[in-house]
Amino acid sequence: MTSPQAPLKLVVSGPVGAGKTTFVQTISQTPVVATEAEASEDIGKTNTTVAFDFGTLTLDGQDLHLYGTPGQDRFSFMWEVLCEGALGLVLLVAGDRPQDFAHARNILEFITSRIPVPFLVGVTRQDQPRVWDPADVALYFGLPEEQVVGLNAGDPEDVRLLLARLLELTLRPLSLA
Repeated sequence: MTSPQAPLKLVVSGPVGAGKTTFVQTISQTPVVATEAEASEDIGKTNTTVAFDFGTLTLDGQDLHLYGTPGQDRFSFMWEVLCEGALGLVLLVAGDRPQDFAHARNILEFITSRIPVPFLVGVTRQDQPRVWDPADVALYFGLPEEQVVGLNAGDPEDVRLLLARLLELTLRPLSLA
């Protein structure tokens, strides 16, 4: 009798309004546990995530736990807590909000300087006018173009493709051994 494998963990992070909650809700196969509260400051929306969003997904018999982080700096302690033991990180940035890119880079540096985790940057709102192209975002972040993906966080196919690319990136080093 084989023992069940421990669930894998994927973390979705980024600035406020980048699409983290939508991303988790789009792909989760179970109802998402959301810890939203009324925003106590002007962040451009009424409610915001204060601890994390949690959803689940099963891929080829393997459970994957999805954690969406809060986007505000005052909850940065959650970024590190949630990323501990993560298989991968998806950093979302709203492609029509370049003013948030510096904050997104700070989040990425905060997390990856503490926890070495494979990551992709997802550029959301690709269905909107005047949105940054993923190649330009890759240039801004100083990343290879294949590490930045454009998507609409509410489109299940876009989210699945991003997850597939992250899994390829995560498993690539293992296949060379």
